[in-house]
Amino acid sequence: MQVKRQNVSLLVEDNAMRVYIARPDQEGTFPGILFYSDIYQLGTPITRLADHLAGYGFVVAAPEIYYRQLPLGTIIEPTDLGRIQGNEAARKTSISEFDSDACAVINFLSNYEAVSSQQIGTMGFCIGGHLACRAAFNPLVKASVYVYPTGIHNGKLGREKANTIARMGELQGEVLLIFGTLDSHIPEDGRVIIRQTLEKQNIRHKILEYQANHTFMRDDGYRFDPVATDEVWREVITFFQPILS
Repeated sequence: MQVKRQNVSLLVEDNAMRVYIARPDQEGTFPGILFYSDIYQLGTPITRLADHLAGYGFVVAAPEIYYRQLPLGTIIEPTDLGRIQGNEAARKTSISEFDSDACAVINFLSNYEAVSSQQIGTMGFCIGGHLACRAAFNPLVKASVYVYPTGIHNGKLGREKANTIARMGELQGEVLLIFGTLDSHIPEDGRVIIRQTLEKQNIRHKILEYQANHTFMRDDGYRFDPVATDEVWREVITFFQPILS
């Protein structure tokens, strides 16, 4: 289905957070997805992914994750300098601030006219995969997808060490994890830690691994793998639709 787009502003702790909204261009209500970017924020590779998901019948809300550190609308270029800028903005953001932002967007989706309020999910890439996991501690979240999520296994996220692994038992919804076996950011031992934790906590989950590198779903970089990306989308849609319906 066709998609329409808009930008909205949410006030969080007296700071304006830009949220990019992509939704089906037709009447009705749809599941809502809190959709997190990687460290480069909302450039066109990420908004294209958000639009793609929206076309399958979801209201997708993608917040700028560094709005406290950078001017509204800042798009970080995926270069060496941009990587430094994105990681520095993450380092200056507290875990509690990231968590507050998740609550704000979930509350927005729950009250948004086009969203079925009891059908909320999360999805994210890289640091956004980690944020999507923490957002899923909210009991309103029924399903969540983490695509090459960095820092879950070792607590690396923001200003402090994140307690995400220790809190995995709070996940009430189902989980889909996407990893690249060539991804040095999430080595095999890190993937084992995540899998064993989910199993120990009896979290319903599915883990998929592709022979691909980090950020393989960004279509503007040398790591882009279109075949793996297409396969991931089939899995994501098949995962979300029966749960959020």
